[in-house]
Amino acid sequence: MKKILIIEDTPAMRALIVDTLELKDYECVSAEDGLSGIEAARTHQPDLVICDIHMPRMDGYGVLESIRSEPAMSTVPFIFLSGAAERNNIRKGMELGADDYLTKPFTIQELIASVSAQFEKQATIQQQSDKRLEELRGNITMALPHELRTPLNGILGLSTMLMEDYHTMNDAEVQENLKFIHLSASRLHRLIENFLVYAQIELMFADPGKMAALNRSDSYPVEQLLTAWGEEIANQHSRPDDLQLNLLPCTCSIPNENLKKIFVELLDNAFKFSDDGKKVSLEAFNDQKILCIRILDQGRGLTPDQITRVGAHMQFDRKFYEQQGAGMGLIISKRLVELHGGSFKIQSEPLVMTTSSIELPA
Repeated sequence: MKKILIIEDTPAMRALIVDTLELKDYECVSAEDGLSGIEAARTHQPDLVICDIHMPRMDGYGVLESIRSEPAMSTVPFIFLSGAAERNNIRKGMELGADDYLTKPFTIQELIASVSAQFEKQATIQQQSDKRLEELRGNITMALPHELRTPLNGILGLSTMLMEDYHTMNDAEVQENLKFIHLSASRLHRLIENFLVYAQIELMFADPGKMAALNRSDSYPVEQLLTAWGEEIANQHSRPDDLQLNLLPCTCSIPNENLKKIFVELLDNAFKFSDDGKKVSLEAFNDQKILCIRILDQGRGLTPDQITRVGAHMQFDRKFYEQQGAGMGLIISKRLVELHGGSFKIQSEPLVMTTSSIELPA
């Protein structure tokens, strides 16, 4: 049973609303002024609040601000009650976060319709939230164990083979096994590093002092760095001929290691999700005091919905495509760009092309 808190200083109006809603099988709690309404909200944790604007001790705006400031009630639907002469004040309430308002006098049908609409909207939001949570669980469940076990199994299996059979192997076989052990260890190292980097980024967002210190950096040229990093990634994917460079002399003022992380994660994704022989284009230039970098690939692409849902541990269509990584590259790049006051944008047409665009202080 849904619980509704009614805060109204006129006894007859308060009783009418309570009686009407209880007939519709809602559980009602009432309060006669703003301060007692806040206490009732904290005590009873209602699913919806109906509140008059002008009341003794604290008006409806104060009640709304107080309720919105408490995490446990920050998303509770809130309906204002106002007199006909108070229509101009409604905008203020909506700006503070009210969900709806009823102008007195109102009909029983208007009251029920408003309450029902809020609960229906809340149910829709909850369904969407549950869907996204389930999708996130699925991505973590499918991606993380696989990404941890695969390189670890390679390291354990090949090292065991070397320990047990090294006396029967020639130098070339030993070197080949060592090479695969190194590749597996590097993959595992990068996975762990990305988890730590993502956690550190989120902690930085919560500390304004660290964010301010982070953005104090001198400008330095970057076209040669981008060239070297780009060629390194292309060689790692055995696709040096697929990299196209169009780099003008340009500078950047964010820490070198952060620029590299942003760039490498995006370029690695461009190669990872496009086929051999498909070009990956990289361009960079300064637009006044901004460093602009564009990375374009002709790969799988993303739908508009997938672009809006870029987040940690989010891999799209993993059940249809085998891919490496825990799905953290995009969100790490995005959050690092935001950390430095830049902008991050993805434009994509599925199965045709994807362009990742970043703008950073130059």
